[in-house]
Amino acid sequence: MSSGSTPGGFRPRRSVLYMPSSNQRALEKAKSIPCDGLILDLEDAVAPDAKPAARAAACAAAASGDYGRREVTIRVNGADTEWHADDLAAACAAGPDGIVVPKVSSADDVLALADSMDRNGAPGHTALWAMVETPRAMLHAEEIAAASDRLTVLVMGTNDLAKELYAEHVPGRAPLLTGLSLALLAARATGRAILDGVFNDVQDTDGFLAECRLGREMGFDGKTLIHPGQVEGANATFAPSEQAVEDARGIVQAWEDGQNTELGSGVVTYRGRMVESLHVDTARRTLAIHDAIETLG
Repeated sequence: MSSGSTPGGFRPRRSVLYMPSSNQRALEKAKSIPCDGLILDLEDAVAPDAKPAARAAACAAAASGDYGRREVTIRVNGADTEWHADDLAAACAAGPDGIVVPKVSSADDVLALADSMDRNGAPGHTALWAMVETPRAMLHAEEIAAASDRLTVLVMGTNDLAKELYAEHVPGRAPLLTGLSLALLAARATGRAILDGVFNDVQDTDGFLAECRLGREMGFDGKTLIHPGQVEGANATFAPSEQAVEDARGIVQAWEDGQNTELGSGVVTYRGRMVESLHVDTARRTLAIHDAIETLG
């Protein structure tokens, strides 16, 4: 059962939390975690012998409607695994908000997945979320993002990307910035949402918050998380600050006042800064994000 979008069409995805579907207590706890989205995981977090039971549990959870306003998705096992076909068929029948597929590296992969979702009867509201986590995916990110209207979200798989690059996990993520930027450019060029990858050290709060800030500054819509303790920090970091909301309202008001003068105005200022239409567009997006978050309560 899809929980739908917020009024105005913008859907906050500040915090999207992976939850192991083999852990019934975790699935129950997820109902009270204030994250924007959930990825009920059938892949990395589930041992091979537990995958059939986890599949049934994830699909029952996604179909239950018990997760309120949270966006509920299911991460299936990759197309090159023995579990993929059964995972995809079951997930399509459950009708979550999205189906997350790992290791999507080409437009052909997307087309095949979209076709499989159609053949398995996935409802129209069930989107494809493509994990991009290989060098090939980074180099073909725009083609991936544009391949199908069923695809609405790109998810960075930064652990696998670092592994395939032979890169180290370092503060600031310099080895990954090229890939992050290419995927982000692809998402913005094609009108898709994009989520930053996970932060591995759940004890390192300062490091996590620094990585959230970097992701926000780059332009990511939110962050995928591996622990409920990371939700609050992601929610705060990827939401507009009070000052940003105040400035956005002021910019829009100044612009509208300027346009409503008798002769119109080619130059509008707010707090001494020149305001152009591009600044107004940014301000309106900030207010849309703020309003959508406020609607969530």
